[in-house]
Amino acid sequence: MPAKSASRGRPDATPSRPAPFAGIDWRRVAYHALASRTLDDVEESTNRQRASVPRNHLVLYQFSARGHDVTQAILGSLLTGERDGVGAYYRARPLLLTLGFPLADAVGSPLGRAGGLSDGRDIGVVFNLPRPSGCVVLPVAGDVGSQYTPAAGWAQAIRYHADTLGDARWQGAIAVAIGGDGSVATNGFWAALTMATTLRLPLLFCIEDNGLGISVRGEMQTPGGDIARNLASFGNLAQRSADGADPQAVAEALTAAVAHVRGGAGPALVRLTVPRLSSHSGPDNQRGYRTEAEIAGDAARDPLPRLRDYLVPALLSPAEWEALEAEVARDVAAAVAEARARPQPAPEGVGTHVYADERPDAPEAMGGLSRAERVALGGTAVPAAEGERLRFAEAVRRTLRHELAVNPKVVVFGEDVGRKGGVHLVTEGLQKEFGEARVFDTSLSEEGIIGRAVGMAATGLVPVAEIQFRKYADPAAEQLNNCGTMRWRTANRFAAPIVVRMPGGFGKDVGDPWHSLSDEVRFAHAYGWQVAIPSNAADAVGLLRQAMRSPNPTIFFEHRSLLMTGEGSSPYPGDDYVLPFGQARLVREGSEVTVVTWGAMVHRCAEAAERLGGAVELLDLRTIAPWDREAVLASVRRTGRCLVVHEDNRTAGFGAEVAGEVAEAAFWHLDAPVQRLAPRDIPMPYHPALLDAVLPGVDDIVVAIEALRRA
Repeated sequence: MPAKSASRGRPDATPSRPAPFAGIDWRRVAYHALASRTLDDVEESTNRQRASVPRNHLVLYQFSARGHDVTQAILGSLLTGERDGVGAYYRARPLLLTLGFPLADAVGSPLGRAGGLSDGRDIGVVFNLPRPSGCVVLPVAGDVGSQYTPAAGWAQAIRYHADTLGDARWQGAIAVAIGGDGSVATNGFWAALTMATTLRLPLLFCIEDNGLGISVRGEMQTPGGDIARNLASFGNLAQRSADGADPQAVAEALTAAVAHVRGGAGPALVRLTVPRLSSHSGPDNQRGYRTEAEIAGDAARDPLPRLRDYLVPALLSPAEWEALEAEVARDVAAAVAEARARPQPAPEGVGTHVYADERPDAPEAMGGLSRAERVALGGTAVPAAEGERLRFAEAVRRTLRHELAVNPKVVVFGEDVGRKGGVHLVTEGLQKEFGEARVFDTSLSEEGIIGRAVGMAATGLVPVAEIQFRKYADPAAEQLNNCGTMRWRTANRFAAPIVVRMPGGFGKDVGDPWHSLSDEVRFAHAYGWQVAIPSNAADAVGLLRQAMRSPNPTIFFEHRSLLMTGEGSSPYPGDDYVLPFGQARLVREGSEVTVVTWGAMVHRCAEAAERLGGAVELLDLRTIAPWDREAVLASVRRTGRCLVVHEDNRTAGFGAEVAGEVAEAAFWHLDAPVQRLAPRDIPMPYHPALLDAVLPGVDDIVVAIEALRRA
């Protein structure tokens, strides 16, 4: 099954043609470009004959790399660093093949077979390549532009591993972010560009410009349609364009850019204009938005025949080229047969790898600390003898300081986290103590903060990223989702156990729709995330330390009211205190009503319970993902009544989950319906009188408990 366009009908080049560009393994480039094109031929021809082929031979979501194959094979041949890393996109199979991705996996994953990239969990072109040595390809995502900021994180981690940790393997390594021209309109591209240029990171942007984002022309994505020209005056960025159909021009541009970045001169951007040789994807029909002349014009620029003309006979004889085509055809045919023979993924295993398997003999994903490193850090769930009493903010600061001191892989960052010490002064003094490489400020881009953290975690670091307020996490929604699902969608090949510190909730006598949002249920609903919401300083210490030593990503919610007041102060439980997730705290015992709450509402509920003597049993969940179902159910089975109090909206708030579980699992123990007390479904208001009218107050809680006792 030779790639049909490579040699058929092409005259041989004249022997006088100059030798191909030096420093490139051109036979390797040709092999992988031909292999990629042949795989596209197989998939597309099979899908065109879908009525006459077995259904399990069809690729359900096919993306062709036609026209991108030669440029990517050249790029892949240049990524020779032991710790090079790539943030890629869904059209990057030629690059993966050149880096050593097995042909059978390259076929089996689009077919959805067991094993391979994701064990049938994700679209087959959503690639990844974890390796202990050699170029790593970070997990590709199905959204556009999300590859850029993790690549920037990898680039920053290169410098950290080499300079701060003194690991010689990272010297001279580079990161690459490769994407299509449509992706340069995204938040992620510009956030990564800002990071790369302000920090002079070893990052190469490779933009494959085929002039279309599905059907939208390049001029609608980028003014003038040329991102390199637009960035000509961008500081600290070497940039150039080249014809992606010309192997010599591609080799010159990419070799120069890789040398620039690998030599420590800062980031570079190369725009390669490539032809659009197929529809965007299998279901797409480009003839609905392109003329026949446009399609024919691109076909005439096919880089694969041009590669043959470039190499034959200057480097390979016509017979050697034909032998190479035959070799590729044999290899691809064998890979297709092997992939089609693989079993379907087992449905009973689809629920594995949402979180880490912490059994001592379980396979480990690439990312974060190793199991041995986590064990070596130690820790105990037993608090030390009563220490000095700390406010909530100081407890968080002290925990961060200790973990920075004992674990050189911890880095702390966010907007205003460094010199200022955070808007709540939680990180005050940490940069001065540990240096700018370990505690540092970022640009104002939440997408950039979280994406950077993901890339750094993939290299084995422990990123602790701050989002200044809960509401400001919204621009990072894609990166948060991609982080949480990473372990599951790669079938435990990759994980990004980052910690995201996120203040939110009402402040001292003040609220507003922007800084006072809680909305913690969104993260309880997010796949793969742990969510901690401590109500006091001691729990903050134990839960934050657990998060920083966990193999899973964690949202660590710091309530604004607790940061701004002495409420929640408690004795310091010690530098070794680690509090497991999913264990509720019994605040007080009672006999008539179980009150379940978390965060700052714990203190209001505790005051209400004091007024009612021994009637109220109060539980502080401490974490809502996971949450302690058994403690809640055991309490309700004793008291027969349950009230859930929370700060988030009543409709679909996490209280609804607690209430639903109690109604389902403890129904016959209930003496009254489960009740919820929560704000109305309106944003948090600014004026104190309005805020008090929305938030459950102590009097409101007392009234709700009394009503439930009488029910």
